[in-house]
Amino acid sequence: MSKKEKLFIVLGAFFIANALLAEFIGVKIFSLERTLGFQPLQYHLFNIELSLTYTAGVIIWPVVFIMTDVINEYYGEKGVQFLSYLAAGIISYAFIVVYLAIHTVPAEWWVTINVDKGIPDMNAAYQGIFGQGMNIIYASLVAFIMGQLIDVLIFQKIKNATKGKYLWLRATGSTIVSQAIHSFVVIFLAFYIAAGWDFDRVMAVAINNYIYKFILALCTTPILYVVHILLDNFLGKTLSHEMRNQIEQED
Repeated sequence: MSKKEKLFIVLGAFFIANALLAEFIGVKIFSLERTLGFQPLQYHLFNIELSLTYTAGVIIWPVVFIMTDVINEYYGEKGVQFLSYLAAGIISYAFIVVYLAIHTVPAEWWVTINVDKGIPDMNAAYQGIFGQGMNIIYASLVAFIMGQLIDVLIFQKIKNATKGKYLWLRATGSTIVSQAIHSFVVIFLAFYIAAGWDFDRVMAVAINNYIYKFILALCTTPILYVVHILLDNFLGKTLSHEMRNQIEQED
């Protein structure tokens, strides 16, 4: 197996694993302020009082940002599209399995096994945690695919326009635009249409989430350069140059 093939498998596996994990851990809402050890901020958007609260899925979204840009850089639009569709398929499969698991009949002894730990009904807890994520799975998948396809398109457009220069510009620019679409689409579909939230609250929450992702996109740019250096060293200058030239010729 060549280095090119090995790298694609590793990057693809890491990309899909993080996309899947983001879906499952995202059912938890956490306070960023309290996690960092200070009192929650209080501010208003669209007359809605907000603080820095996010789904736990945002913890690993920076990894997805970096993986998307790295795969785009070395394997081009087709590589990102293939892995994005594959990730969506695996996430869908995972949620089907979870749905089936939720609807199995629990063993009687298991339901109360953790009463002494403050969990009176393990089955209800299991269904509450895993079932919660299923309520927004369709919205999340649509937003994920849209965000990825737009990311790869903008990335390549900027790369071609700058003749391969300014990695920071194409990486950050594509992420900022794609995550704006992802943030608004998933909140709108999951909570405005499905859950019946009012429009002002939807907009406030979407903007709040996007600001966080915008800052993350800026902060992860230096890490992207480090990853590129490591991958160039792994591939070797000759192979790395050939892979990038091939992508430019295909475009």
